[in-house]
Amino acid sequence: MSSIACQLSFVRSTLPEGVKLVAVSKTHPAEAIRAAYDAGHRVFGESRPQELREKHEALPKDIEWHMIGHLQTNKVKYIAPFVSLIHSVDSARLAETIQREAAKCGRDIMFDQNFKYNLPVRRTLEVIYENYDGDRTTPEWKALEKYLKKVWFANGIHHHYSNDKFVPEFPKEYFLAVAESIPVEKFGDELNALRAVVCEAIFNPELYKTQLNQAEGQDLVTTSANNYYEGVTQAEVEEFYRSMADPADPEPVSYGLNSKLVKDEDGTIRERVWKVGGMYSPAIEKIVYWLEKAQGVAQEPQKATIAALIDYYKTGDLHDFDRYNILWVRDTVSNVDFVNGFIEDYGDPLGRKASWESLVNFMDKEACHRTEVISENAQWFEDHSPVDSAYRKKVVKGVSAKVITAAMLGGDCYPATPIGINLPNVDWIRKEHGSKSVTIDNITCAYAQAAHGDGFLEEFMLRPEDRERIDKYGKLADDLHTDLHECLGHGSGQLAPGVKGGELKNYTSTLEEARADLFGLYYLGDPKMVELGLIPSLDVAYAEYARYIMNGMMTQLARIEPGKNVEEAHMRNRKLIAEWCYEQGKADNVIEWIEQDGKTYVVVNDYTKLRELLGRMLREVQRIKSEGDFEAGKTLVEKYAVTVDPKLHAEVLTRYKALDIEPYSGFVNPQYELVEKNGKVVDVKVSYPNDYVKQMLEYSRDYSFLPNLN
Repeated sequence: MSSIACQLSFVRSTLPEGVKLVAVSKTHPAEAIRAAYDAGHRVFGESRPQELREKHEALPKDIEWHMIGHLQTNKVKYIAPFVSLIHSVDSARLAETIQREAAKCGRDIMFDQNFKYNLPVRRTLEVIYENYDGDRTTPEWKALEKYLKKVWFANGIHHHYSNDKFVPEFPKEYFLAVAESIPVEKFGDELNALRAVVCEAIFNPELYKTQLNQAEGQDLVTTSANNYYEGVTQAEVEEFYRSMADPADPEPVSYGLNSKLVKDEDGTIRERVWKVGGMYSPAIEKIVYWLEKAQGVAQEPQKATIAALIDYYKTGDLHDFDRYNILWVRDTVSNVDFVNGFIEDYGDPLGRKASWESLVNFMDKEACHRTEVISENAQWFEDHSPVDSAYRKKVVKGVSAKVITAAMLGGDCYPATPIGINLPNVDWIRKEHGSKSVTIDNITCAYAQAAHGDGFLEEFMLRPEDRERIDKYGKLADDLHTDLHECLGHGSGQLAPGVKGGELKNYTSTLEEARADLFGLYYLGDPKMVELGLIPSLDVAYAEYARYIMNGMMTQLARIEPGKNVEEAHMRNRKLIAEWCYEQGKADNVIEWIEQDGKTYVVVNDYTKLRELLGRMLREVQRIKSEGDFEAGKTLVEKYAVTVDPKLHAEVLTRYKALDIEPYSGFVNPQYELVEKNGKVVDVKVSYPNDYVKQMLEYSRDYSFLPNLN
C-alpha cells in the first residue's frame, strides 16, 4: 500500500460518522491525486482556478472538485462547468457573479427551442470558422461569416423578428468544400453524421421556412419550425391542454409552459418536461448548480425565492413555478435581482410554450424616482382608465417598479435585448399578489446614443418641429412610455368571471402588447404626468406620438424582407395601433399621409384627438381580453396588423439602405473584475474586452452543455 493510501486510511478511521473528507490537493501533482483516487478517494480541494482546471482535464471525470481558496469574480467562469462546491464565497459581488453564471448556462436551450437543428448548424459553422485555413478574403467566406453572425444574433437560423429562415449568400458547394477541407476529427462523429441534415436546414428553401407561422387558416403548429411540438397538429395540442384545464380553478397553472409536446410512434401524446432529469437536463443542472451557490450566500427574502426556483427546476411542477413567482414579486427590497426561467411565450404560435431567458440586474436608485412616482399612483391610473369599469381593478395590489442596470443577459434576452420587463405573466397572481416591473436604463441609453445623428429622423420625419421635440425629449419619452407600459400597462385591468386568459390563442401576445402600449401612450399625454412632475409639458407625449405612428405605419417595415407580411407580436402591435388610429381619425384628418419630393411621410395633425383615439382603442382591446373575445381580437389583428403595402415597403427599404444603418442592434455582455485593497473590495472594473465574435465563441466553448439533438 502506498504512503498516500496509508495516510488516507488512517485519516478516515478517525472521522466521525457523516463527515466528508476533502483532500487538499493544491500544489500537489496530478500523479499524487491519481494515487489517492486509486485508493478510493474522490473529493479534492484546490485553491487556484487555473491549476484546478488543468487537473480536471487530466484526471478522471468522477472526481468531486471543491474550490477552497479565495475566488475572484472574473475566475468563476473557468471552473463553472465542473466544480461541485465553492467554500470561498466571501462577498456580495461574488454571489452576484454566481448568479451571472446561471444566466449563461441556458444558452443552448434557447437555440434548441427555436429550431430542432439549430445546435448542429451553429456548431458546424463554428468548427469551420475556427479551423478553416483557406482564403478568408473571398466574397463567399465573408458571406459565410455573416451568416454565422446572424445565427448567433438570432439564436438560430430564423430571423428573430420576421421569423423567416435566413437565406445564405454563399452556395452549398462552397460550404461543403470548406467543411471537407477541415480534418474530420475537428467536427466529431456526431456532427459529421449530421452534415446532410445541416445542409438541408441551411440551403433547402422549402424546409423549415418560418420559425413562427401565424397565418390565418393554417395549422400553426405543423407549419412552424420551432421545437415546441413534434408530430402533433394544432387541433391535437389544443385538445390536449383543454382536457388538462379545470375551468373552476381560481388559480390555474400555465399548462404546457415548460415542456415540448410530442406524439410517440404508438400515437400517444405526451409532454417532455424541461427540468432536471427531463429534457434539457444537462443545461438545467448547471443552472441549478449556480442557483444553489447563490442561494447559499443570499439573504432573505431572496434566499427563499431562489430556493423556490430551484425546486421548480428540479420538479418541473408548474405549481412550484407559481410559488416562485409569488415570492419573486413580493421581493421589492433586493438591490440585486434576477429573472431566470421559461418566461415569455411569443415564440409559440399558440402562446403556450415559453422560451428560456435570464437577466441579472441591479437597481439604479437615482433613476427609480420616476417609477416610484408611477407605482405610488397606480390606483389613480387604474381608476381614471378609459376602459369599462367592470374591467378595472377595484384595488391595485403589489405594483412595484424599478429602473435597473442590466449586468448580465442570457437566452431570449441576448444579444437582442428588451428595454423593459413586467412579470409574472399569470393573471391571477397579478390580481392577488401584484406584479414587478423594470425599465432597463443602460439598454435604453445605449440605443438612444447609438441612434443620435444617424440621419434617420431627417429622412423619415417630415416636420422640423416634430424632429426638434424628439431630439429634446425623445429619451425621456421612451423611458416613460416603457415605464407606463411595463409598470402599469401589463398589470392593469381584470378578466371577467370565468375567463382564464388563454382564449385569444395565437392573437394573445399581439393584443397584450397592444393593450400595454395603449395604456402607456394614453397616459403619457395626460396632464397628470405634468402634475406629478414626470414631464415638463405634453410636448414629451407629442414626441412619442409622432415617432410611434411613424414607426408603426412605416419605418418598422425596414425589418421585414420584401414580399413578407408582419408576423412578430411587437411589430404587429405597433402596426395595429397606428393603422387603427389612422382609419378611425380619417374624418378629422388626425393622421395624414403626405408625399413630398418623391418621398412618403406620415404625420400627426391633431395630438389631442389622437390621444382620444388611443383611449377608445384601449377600452376595446381591454374588453376583448377581459371577455376572451377571440373573434373580435382576430378581426382586429388581421385587418390592421398583418398586411404590408408592397409599394410602401419597397420605398422604406430603399431609403433605409441609403442611410447605411442596420435595422437591429444588440449587445455584448460585460466582464467584471474586483479591485481589492487590504483584503477589501474597493472598486469593480467593468470592461468589454471581447468583440462580438470572440464572446460568441467563448460562450459556445464554456457554456454549451446540451447534445446536438435533444
